[in-house]
Amino acid sequence: MVLSLVMASVLGTLWAWLVWIVVGGLAGALADRLIQGDKLGILGNIVIGIVGGVVGGAILGLFGLDGNGIIWTFVTAFLGAVLLLWLINAVTGGRGIGKRARKV
Repeated sequence: MVLSLVMASVLGTLWAWLVWIVVGGLAGALADRLIQGDKLGILGNIVIGIVGGVVGGAILGLFGLDGNGIIWTFVTAFLGAVLLLWLINAVTGGRGIGKRARKV
């Protein structure tokens, strides 16, 4: 009984991490393409998306906006990633982050 509860908890946690990685990657990729023109790779997109989700969740929480579900998670991560990349571009004078050249 205890082993099954532990396994369910571990699998639930792994599933949550997998969802955060996928949603963060998609949100980060869309934000990167919108703000910088696709300069980050897949790992950079995942990191920006996850950090953007944390930033977006904190900011939206300050305004009392919160929700549940995968769509709300994506919107929060996307808005946070856009804000984060916009701030990075403002600080770096438009250079942004990432080494990939802009595709023509």
